[in-house]
Amino acid sequence: MTEAIQVYQATEDNVKIIGRTHYYKDVRWLALSGSGVEFSFYGRKAEITLLGDAIALTGNNLARIAVCVNGVRVIDDQLNQPEITYTVFESDTEQEVTVTIIKLSEAAMSTAGIQAITVDAVEGIKPSPAAIHKIEFIGDSITCGYGVDDEAGTQAFSTATEDVTKAYAYQTARKLQADYSMVSFSGYGIITGYTENDQKLLTHLLPDYYEKVGKSEGKFADTLLPQELLWDFNRLVPDLIVINLGTNDDSYTKDDPGRQAEYAREYAGFLTTVRRCNPDSKILCTLGIMGDRLYPYVEQAVSRYSAETGDSNISAMKFEVQLAEDGYGSDSHPSPVTHLKAADRLAAHIQELSL
Repeated sequence: MTEAIQVYQATEDNVKIIGRTHYYKDVRWLALSGSGVEFSFYGRKAEITLLGDAIALTGNNLARIAVCVNGVRVIDDQLNQPEITYTVFESDTEQEVTVTIIKLSEAAMSTAGIQAITVDAVEGIKPSPAAIHKIEFIGDSITCGYGVDDEAGTQAFSTATEDVTKAYAYQTARKLQADYSMVSFSGYGIITGYTENDQKLLTHLLPDYYEKVGKSEGKFADTLLPQELLWDFNRLVPDLIVINLGTNDDSYTKDDPGRQAEYAREYAGFLTTVRRCNPDSKILCTLGIMGDRLYPYVEQAVSRYSAETGDSNISAMKFEVQLAEDGYGSDSHPSPVTHLKAADRLAAHIQELSL
């Protein structure tokens, strides 16, 4: 049996890039939820070498990574060392194989790098084909899949119970057979992050990081912070952008009309930024899974923005509020059942928009 061992870096010539990533020192770095790569080959074996950041040695909120082979998850691990190699596929006979590497946990806590892809395959690896459509999701913990693997709904936040592939955004992209990108951070909002003391949390504003590669405590190669790197919007041009922000703002605005009006005003301002970065994309503004009190102000923001700019390529949609009978993840976050219901609703609505 002749071996044809070849080693590849995760460059765009070799793999399809999923979401926002950063290539640095021959390593493809992942920060944001759902970011990753996909490739295929015809051969007998595949190994993936991943790098952790300094967070990997702390044992706390480690990056959670999944590797799927032909759609089946074969690796689900948290990176707790600087470098680790996984054998993800091995066979006595040559087979057609598609490998997907996805960061399941969110950007804010930790990052991960794809250092090498080693295959026993005469013709090497090639990128998976791009989907016809691309969707960008801008959101918070709901989009990240916060606590979705906490079946009892009793645990505190942990990257170990985050799985973006069980969340509504990823599921919506799958239903529509679309490529996706996600810009999502737990606890983030438009005018404030989640707060319990009636004071704004100004360190957790998503608009501050939308134009960056990400935002994390972890550094790429222990050198670069994702929030210090500008994102090149030409690298991934979405047909549709879905925004789901307001759940954390509601912890501050509550029923205060002045605060709610401020949210609508600043939301309209953020829409101006999103449009500047994405001149031709449809924009869909959503809210409601964990509460819909601010939804009228989402509609107000869309109306204000459209009136001021003449931009009609934008609309709003309200999600159904989650039901207790469908269960909860950590901290009353949506369960897998709730996420699937939300994905059904969103996918159907997007099809009506003629994506």
